[in-house]
Amino acid sequence: MKQTGIVYHKDYLKHEQSPMHPESKARLISTLDFFTKKGLFDNPKIKLIEPTLASLKDILAVHHQRYIEFLKEESETGGVIDPDTTIPAGLFDIALLAAGGAIKAAQAIIKKEVNNAFAMIRPPGHHAKPHTGGGFCYLNNIAIAVRWLQRNGFRKILIIDWDAHHGNGTQEVFYEDDSVLFISLHQVPLYPGTGYPNEVGKGNGEGYTVNVPLPPGASDKCYMLVFDEIIKPLTEEFKPEFIAVSTGFDNHFTDLLTSLAITAKGYTEMMSEAVKLAEKLCEGRIFAVLEGGYSITKGLPYSMLGIVVAMAGLDILIEEPENYMDELILVKRDGAYEIVKKYIDTVKKIHSQYWKCF
Repeated sequence: MKQTGIVYHKDYLKHEQSPMHPESKARLISTLDFFTKKGLFDNPKIKLIEPTLASLKDILAVHHQRYIEFLKEESETGGVIDPDTTIPAGLFDIALLAAGGAIKAAQAIIKKEVNNAFAMIRPPGHHAKPHTGGGFCYLNNIAIAVRWLQRNGFRKILIIDWDAHHGNGTQEVFYEDDSVLFISLHQVPLYPGTGYPNEVGKGNGEGYTVNVPLPPGASDKCYMLVFDEIIKPLTEEFKPEFIAVSTGFDNHFTDLLTSLAITAKGYTEMMSEAVKLAEKLCEGRIFAVLEGGYSITKGLPYSMLGIVVAMAGLDILIEEPENYMDELILVKRDGAYEIVKKYIDTVKKIHSQYWKCF
């Protein structure tokens, strides 16, 4: 029987920058309650997996020794990276547990404990660079897991990052690496102000960083167009041995930090397509890692359920309550689709020198 792992630990609820910070423990509490009401944890196709801490070796494969020492020291009493990213006392071990959760998702697939996995971890990680954190992130969880995979025999790995914010940290880690294809879909303009199509990688990694900007109001239809025109052909040409997804949920139409218009059904469709690619190209080896998403009661529970439903192939209808739909009307923009088509043409033109599919 096909099983999907959900990696989770109760200590993920211990991390809290401040009671009003958007990256709060309520993100997981609300979703866990929703999953329980839906009977998800009683379903035989779902396996709950407990993570362990990432090792020093694991995190030093991505981050500089000096930054790790700083993070560990500041975690003893509390410190600051930037105005949005403080270091609460005790942060270091929870950050290790988050990184360990990403590794555990990949590890469980390799050991055939599950077919695929969703690491429901926090704090998030894709803004964390080798030398510093930022944007609510401390350790780059998905990069640490990918480096772990490479040390364990998997050379070619695809990272798809569809968080609303550009995964600048992940990009920097793999910018000169031709063994990792990094594809990011993100709102522009938006923090961190990077992720334009001309950012393509450097040295051996030139052509292996692919950035697809999206305008405010971009909907499910826009994202699926990017999947069909950019992600599918690139993935089929690259032929990855493993697929990792940075799945942020802040592109949901109810999220207050962004201006995108994805629905829970849209997330389900995106993950379904990613799973199909994995099944076609790399024996189904795919895991997803939680990044952003701050619509605690409206967006996150339905969208995260959609991810799990898509990975496990569950027969559960995914859609938000009808009374949320007025908010979708406010953010969805008719002209976004035509803008996305132009961005796609730009990306294809730039990357045609690196990829035959374009």
